[in-house]
Amino acid sequence: MEKLLDYYTDYLHASFGQTTATGLSRLLDKEISHDKITRMLSSTEKKSKDLWLNVKPLVRKHESDDGCLIFDDSIIEKNYTDENDLICWHYDHSKGRSVKGINLLTAFYHTQGKEEEIPLRVPVAFETIKKTVKYQDKKTGKEKRKSDESKNEMMRNMIQEALNKELKFRYVLADSWFSSKENISFVHEAKKFFIFDIKHNRLVTKSASGQNNRSFEKISDFDIPEHTPLKVWLKDVSFCVLLIKQVFRNKDGSIGVRYLVSNDLSLTNDDFETIYKKRWSVEEYHKSLKQNNAIGKSPARTVTTQTNHIFASMIAYVKLEKYKLSKKLSQFTIKTKIYYEAMKGAFAEVQKMKNELNALCSA
Repeated sequence: MEKLLDYYTDYLHASFGQTTATGLSRLLDKEISHDKITRMLSSTEKKSKDLWLNVKPLVRKHESDDGCLIFDDSIIEKNYTDENDLICWHYDHSKGRSVKGINLLTAFYHTQGKEEEIPLRVPVAFETIKKTVKYQDKKTGKEKRKSDESKNEMMRNMIQEALNKELKFRYVLADSWFSSKENISFVHEAKKFFIFDIKHNRLVTKSASGQNNRSFEKISDFDIPEHTPLKVWLKDVSFCVLLIKQVFRNKDGSIGVRYLVSNDLSLTNDDFETIYKKRWSVEEYHKSLKQNNAIGKSPARTVTTQTNHIFASMIAYVKLEKYKLSKKLSQFTIKTKIYYEAMKGAFAEVQKMKNELNALCSA
C-alpha cells in the first residue's frame, strides 16, 4: 500500500490533467493494474492521524518553540460531480457566493530554526467538511445540508490534538472567520498566544471598568492610532488583549484596513507584521495543492475515494516540501522544472514522428 501511495503521489506531481487509476497504470506500462490503484483509493478513509504519522518525522526534525499553528480552509470546486456528504455547497468568501465542491480545513505548521535558511511549512492535521445533516430552509423550502460540527469546533479539536502530541508552537494564527470568543478563550487558556484578524464590527472597550459597565463600541468607530498596539477588552472575553489597526494598499491601489488582536501584550507593530505575515504561507499551500499536486483533478465520485485522493495530494505536497528544503527551490519552481522536462520528452517524441514521416515521404 505504501509503495502504491508513493507511485500515486509521484503521479500527482507529474500529471497536468485528470488523474485516474487507469492513467497511472498506463504510465507504469501496466506493471500495476488500475484495479489495484482503485482499491487503494477505495480502502479505509484516511484521517488526520494518518497525515500526522507521515509528516511527524519531518516536523520533529525542524520544529521550534517559536513555531506557528495556522488555520484556514479552502474550497476545491467540483461543479460537475454528483452531490454527496462531501461534495456539496459551501460559501466562498473570496467569491461572495456558494460554490459546489469540497471544503478542506487544515492545521498548517510554520517553523524555522535559527540556523535554517528557509522555513518548513507543512499540514499537520486536516478535516474535510462533511454536511451529513439535511434540513429544510424555512425561507425557500428547499432542502439544504449542514455539518454536525462547526469549523470552529474542529479548529479547537485540532489545537488540542497538537497539544496532546506536544507539538512545539508559540502562536495560533487565523483570519476573522476563526476569531470567535470561544477560540480566543480556548487558546488563551491553553497558555498559547494567538494573533487573529478580527471583524470591524466587533465590540471593544478601553478599560476593565468599561467591560463591567458594558460600554462597548464597534472597532470601526473606535479611536485607534494606526500601527500602534492598544490594550482593549473585547465583549464577552474576560482578559485584556492587544489590538492594532493596520492600513495597507491593495494591488488595485485601494486602501485596506485590517484589525488584529493578540493576547501577547508584549508585541510591537513590527512583531505583529512579522508574525502574522506567516499566515499567508497557508494561502501558498492551498495554491500549491491545486497547481502542483492535482488536488482538484480526480474524477472520483465517492466520499472515500475523494477523501483519499485529497490525503494523497497533501502527502504529495509534503514530498515537494522536502524537495524544497534539499534543493533550496520553491515548490512552484520545482513543478516548473518537471513541466519543462516533460515538454522536452514530448518535443523529442514529436521530432521522432516527424523524422519517420519525412523518411517515408522521401522513400
